[in-house]
Amino acid sequence: MKGIFRHLPAVLGVALLVGAIYVVQHEFRHLKLKDIGDSLRAIPALALGFSFVWTILSYFFLTFYDRLGTIYAGHKVSYGRVAFASFCAYALSHNLGFAAVSGAAVRYRLYAHWGLTPLQIGKTIAFCSLTFGLGGMVLGGIVLFVEPTSVPFLGQHIPTVGLYAAGALLWAIVIGYVSLATVLGNFKVFGHEIALPGFRMALLQVALATVDVATTATIFYALLPSAPGLTWLMFLGVYVASYSAGLAANLPGGIGVFDAAMLLGLAPYMDAPPVVGAIVIFRLYYYIIPLFLAGSMFAGNEILLRGGGLLQRISRMSGPQAISKWSEPDFAVTAATGAVGLCGMVLLLLGVLAPVPDFAWLDSEYAELAMRAGAYIPSLIGAGLVVMAIGLSHRVNLAWGLAILLLISGAAFTATQDNLLWVSAVLILTVMLVAPFRAHFYRHASLLSGPLEPASAVSLLVLAASLIGLATTRQHVHAVTNDAWWAIVMSPAVPPPVRFTVATAVILALTAIWWLVRPGRVRFLTWSDETRRRLVAIGGADGYNAAAIPADGVVMGEAQRAGIPFRRVGPVLLGLGDPVGQDTDRVSAIWRLRDLARQEGLDPAFWRTGAGLLKVYGDIGLTALPLATDGSLMLTVEEPMEDDPKRQFLVCRAERDLVALVPLLPQVVEIDTGV
Repeated sequence: MKGIFRHLPAVLGVALLVGAIYVVQHEFRHLKLKDIGDSLRAIPALALGFSFVWTILSYFFLTFYDRLGTIYAGHKVSYGRVAFASFCAYALSHNLGFAAVSGAAVRYRLYAHWGLTPLQIGKTIAFCSLTFGLGGMVLGGIVLFVEPTSVPFLGQHIPTVGLYAAGALLWAIVIGYVSLATVLGNFKVFGHEIALPGFRMALLQVALATVDVATTATIFYALLPSAPGLTWLMFLGVYVASYSAGLAANLPGGIGVFDAAMLLGLAPYMDAPPVVGAIVIFRLYYYIIPLFLAGSMFAGNEILLRGGGLLQRISRMSGPQAISKWSEPDFAVTAATGAVGLCGMVLLLLGVLAPVPDFAWLDSEYAELAMRAGAYIPSLIGAGLVVMAIGLSHRVNLAWGLAILLLISGAAFTATQDNLLWVSAVLILTVMLVAPFRAHFYRHASLLSGPLEPASAVSLLVLAASLIGLATTRQHVHAVTNDAWWAIVMSPAVPPPVRFTVATAVILALTAIWWLVRPGRVRFLTWSDETRRRLVAIGGADGYNAAAIPADGVVMGEAQRAGIPFRRVGPVLLGLGDPVGQDTDRVSAIWRLRDLARQEGLDPAFWRTGAGLLKVYGDIGLTALPLATDGSLMLTVEEPMEDDPKRQFLVCRAERDLVALVPLLPQVVEIDTGV
């Protein structure tokens, strides 16, 4: 069941994306770019101004999420600092997707510098995430009670009583949260100790989040023309449902899913062109402009923080190598994942963006080749890029190489069309973004992690058969204007056998590609005298007394030049100290121990780590708890932990793993010290 639930978000995201593609294809079938341009020009200047003001107010309200979060965490930070952190975190996470990673990484970088412990940062992040959810529940409950039919699709297919019940459930959750904060304060759920913020803070959360979500919806509403029956409350139901679907899809900016849901929800009130025009301006105001501002501000802050060290690196390095070394690994991975995923979506929707290709500037023979490719091959490349984005999020090196290859191929195809040169430029820029960060994608793919396994061999055969099937069916789809593979599958003008063949071939090909690029199974060395000598040879004796630790085994890095011993402690796979060996391979050893823990159904944790790799432990979702000199836990620390290079930590998934680890910590201390 754990394995099933772990994959549910990905399955839900794919399902929402498929539904979005269908809606967009249906709505855009008769839509022309001229219609969208006319709709953009028809938006009054006053509406543009009001929408811009509402955008500023929305980001202003978001700053109080972090303000209250730091107070709740027990480390109050000045408003200027939390405003900076909040704007950078939300602007980047809105655009890059994977908000739990990208937004959390920004906050960790800034708040750690301002003196918050990882546990306090974790509480702040959890507070902000919960606050937004409360606002959506309040407004969602109001809509479901007052205007239940405004919810796209569900409002027309679920009985009104069911919608009333859903609204009551949302309100019950909010009321229950405030009540628990008032009565209990602290309580346990499945063994986890949860500290609630208190009655006044809970009410502030609900009020603040409600105002923020309503303000964000008004940004979009101000851009729409007046339509009979479309009141602000009716629109609010469409917006909350669409935004929630975009979040559930976990795509950068909810791209495709949010837009399709808005088109579907507003279809009864107006045609598609004014909705698309409003979507363009909304994304410009709420996503693109804040992205460039936040990116510039955060980059400038990084330069100021690193100071002379950065200038020394500039003097020693140049070009992509310098860029690679300056960047934090999690930001490189998140940015690459988001950019490649967005490029994949653009290529998937190429037939919608340019239904009539223009090859007038090409020679006749090249124009003929480009015409044959149409949107068919670019859409297949786009689907492959979406899979590569998933592989990049797992830091797989083969996914990095294939993503660059697919981006270059997509740029070559789109460069043949005069009206899509901007797409080619975006793809090339993405290649320049991803290429310098090869060192951050250090996990071997299943195909390259050892001898060719039966599953990999079958995947290669399936991939080859699927490509042959796609090549042979290409000649039967000339009647389709938009000949992207997904448009062929949904087009009634194409014979059913061809549609079935294309759909089956694409699904099998993407599945085979994932099985080939997914992270390989982690193998470890069992503990023995030979293993101990190997660990000592790469520096183990410097980190601990290797002979005194009765470990269960050792996990080596991808390059086999760093390693970390581990013990199985109940439900936890406990790493003993930081990895030892070459710095370039120590990070991959940490990730591989995390992967081994997942394979065995255990939680990863690390005992007596130093401050130098806390950022990496944070990347894999662990919280660092400081240790006193006697090995006891220190749950409050006044000064920044990174400032003390001698301080050691217990890094785990607090607070769940503490229940299993705390009773056993004295035993680990006894073994580690040789007492």
